[in-house]
Amino acid sequence: MSRDPLPDDNTALVVDIVSDVMCPWCIVGFKQLEQALGAVGTGAYIRWHPFELNPDMPPEGQNLSEHIAEKYGSTPAQSEQNRTHLTQLGASLGFDFNFGPDSRIVNTFAAHQLLSWAQTQGLQHPLKMALFAAHFTKGNDVSDHDVLAEIAASVGLDRRAAQEVLHKQSMAGETRAHQQFWTERNLSGVPSMVFDGRYMLTGAQGVQTYVEMLQKVLAEKNQTDHPPFHPHEA
Repeated sequence: MSRDPLPDDNTALVVDIVSDVMCPWCIVGFKQLEQALGAVGTGAYIRWHPFELNPDMPPEGQNLSEHIAEKYGSTPAQSEQNRTHLTQLGASLGFDFNFGPDSRIVNTFAAHQLLSWAQTQGLQHPLKMALFAAHFTKGNDVSDHDVLAEIAASVGLDRRAAQEVLHKQSMAGETRAHQQFWTERNLSGVPSMVFDGRYMLTGAQGVQTYVEMLQKVLAEKNQTDHPPFHPHEA
């Protein structure tokens, strides 16, 4: 599996995050992790891995409220309450959720292919952050190839190269294989974070839980040499 090169400092902490761009708890979890890293006073090398919450989502997508009602049986009142909670939680972490009546769930396989390619260019993390903002804050259609190419260009990736990746689906096979790696390991929820190849936490666990995990992993890392986690080789 192609990936960003690991940092020269072999003591750097590696955090692998399995997520989907459509998952609001994925950006919440990352922002909580970001705060935890600051609290502990350490950096981390972040690698993102593909997971589709709705792999059968049609190209036209689906209205978010309708999707939540069908998938989880939530009432309109429950859905609104959840959105309000997410909006408040996001604001406390420095991220803006702008939910509205026209918010949609879309297919994310193209976005995951672009992220796989961006990893080879050393710009996967900024692209992931830009995709979260494009979907949740700006309400952009991140299944649209032109929109994806524009987002790619905004983080320093070559627009034409991004369009070619999407048009030719040159990363499709690799992305599918990477997704299969996780499904074969019975991973069914995101975000799932693997800390230095040793421990996994699933769901947005909160700043304090991440602080405790980081402290645990760093303490163990100082005691023994542990090879970086390689989730998929192809």
